[in-house]
Amino acid sequence: MRSVASNFLRPLALLGGFAVCHPAHSAGAVPQMPVATDSYRCDGGKTLTAAYFDGAVKPPARQGQPPTPGGSVELTLGDGRTITLPQTLSGSGVRYANRDESVVFWSVGKGALLVESGAATYDHCMMEKKAAE
Repeated sequence: MRSVASNFLRPLALLGGFAVCHPAHSAGAVPQMPVATDSYRCDGGKTLTAAYFDGAVKPPARQGQPPTPGGSVELTLGDGRTITLPQTLSGSGVRYANRDESVVFWSVGKGALLVESGAATYDHCMMEKKAAE
């Protein structure tokens, strides 16, 4: 009986580990599909792909403040790295940043920018045309 239980729980534990490893998804939740995925070409021939995810809006931290968007973005960079960032408040476009804002991804219209530790590492990015479906 014990082996049956452990065989049943092992896949659930792995699924939970997957969710924890990918901050775009809450722990224990089934990973959702992105609502949009866009590819960008940046200065210096660099490329990045952004997969956008919806999320529940969070109430304002203080009365009179706007609510915080609950979305996230998963960036796949041309150098092989993957970065997941939560959506933050933005005056223009859509902005994503980690807690200490050492990594910020900002997209406005068809353009985007990735800033890491205060330096634009993927600059003047323009969305590539999507193939006809």
